[in-house]
Amino acid sequence: MYPDVQLFINGIWRAATGGRTEPVINPATEETIGTVAYASRADLDEALEAAAKGFRTWRATSAFERYKLIRKAANLLRERADKIARIMTLEQGKPLAEAKMEVMGAADTADWLAEEGRRTYGRVVPARAEGVYQLVIKEPVGPVAAFTPWNFPINQIVRKLCSALATGCSIIVKAPEETPASPAELIRAFADAGIPDGVVGLVYGVPAEISEYLIPHPVIRKITFTGSTPVGKQLAALAGQYMKRATMELGGHAPAFVFDDADVSLAAKTLATSKLRNAGQVCVSPTRFLVQEKIFDQFVEQFSGHLAAAKVGNGLEEGVTMGPLANERRIPSIEGLINDAKQKGAEVRTGGNRIGNKGYFFEPTVLTGVTREMRAMNEEPFGPLALVMPFRDFDEAIEEGNRLPFGLASYAFTRSAKTAQALGDKVESGMMTINHLGLALPEVPFGGIKDSGYGSEGGTEALESYVNTKFVSQAGL
Repeated sequence: MYPDVQLFINGIWRAATGGRTEPVINPATEETIGTVAYASRADLDEALEAAAKGFRTWRATSAFERYKLIRKAANLLRERADKIARIMTLEQGKPLAEAKMEVMGAADTADWLAEEGRRTYGRVVPARAEGVYQLVIKEPVGPVAAFTPWNFPINQIVRKLCSALATGCSIIVKAPEETPASPAELIRAFADAGIPDGVVGLVYGVPAEISEYLIPHPVIRKITFTGSTPVGKQLAALAGQYMKRATMELGGHAPAFVFDDADVSLAAKTLATSKLRNAGQVCVSPTRFLVQEKIFDQFVEQFSGHLAAAKVGNGLEEGVTMGPLANERRIPSIEGLINDAKQKGAEVRTGGNRIGNKGYFFEPTVLTGVTREMRAMNEEPFGPLALVMPFRDFDEAIEEGNRLPFGLASYAFTRSAKTAQALGDKVESGMMTINHLGLALPEVPFGGIKDSGYGSEGGTEALESYVNTKFVSQAGL
């Protein structure tokens, strides 16, 4: 069921020059399930040459024709969703239902961005003199280099891929080596839809070597990266040296505010669902749960109960609600944060341990008695770890919510319209959802502020960084 993954360069699926491959591991079994090709410098040079050629072809293709091809690829994704989802679960670990939801969501994102690409309008500016036309024109920025992580192997790519394609840019995707096959199936859908050779390239390899070669290269005019804040800062700095346009979707440490007038049962169930999603390996996952004192014990009991009841196991098995962590290094990372917190006085309310000794399974974990001195309260856990602390009043909650340099997502539960409005004004984050889970839809902005990055990968804003604005003023002769 699992393919050996190749590079896709200039419309051809092929092995890497020199034949280098690396194993792909199933995180539920720790077994090698396939291999992925690692690109050489010669492969990257060929991909860059193809992207330059593909850009010349694609920018000359009408927005309506681009729209039709992207929509065709979206429909192919839907037709192949069951197959692709199984591949994703094998390599990434998430439950099969979550994997299929990701594929179907990618198709929706492709549809949305294809439509928006037909509406990258310019405008006519009224002139000061008769016979003068002042035109504002939107043009594609050029070939794009995209760097994506393993937690959402398709979703993280499709936003970048379709923003580029919808605006007339070519793109080279550097997909994650740990989860390479589902991204390959995404690219295959676009290739099979008829995207011209060279417009889309797909490479894998040593991340630092690829980024350090692609970003400075004169062919590349924009970079887009999803990943950790430290790596994002390095890549943004490199892009800045060469005046390359950049979109950065980086880490988070999302606060979830639960006020004493909230529907506690709704808050506990909804936030538990969000925390369990993808085993907490989500940049927008709620992490710091700030609960008003009056309802603190009630919330902790219900929330912990939901997490303790989760069925953790192989994502291919029926009824599993949380799969393994995606790779071996996540286990000691989560254990280190929990042990540090316990040593400094935190109490484990549920979970806290690895499950078994085969597969990277970990119990959903709730800690109370947490303080600002604990590493977990300052470092993104990126796993099934929830930190719950009480607050007295609105100002105290806001102070903690805004304390960290991150500013990606935030959550809140309250019945008060006044409190909800104040939260929208005071919380420092790029996204906030109140009384429900409303983030990451194709039609809404997706992005952060502060150390969580800049730029958007959703809504009409997604296309802004893929176009240049040109002004043309013309007087009649």
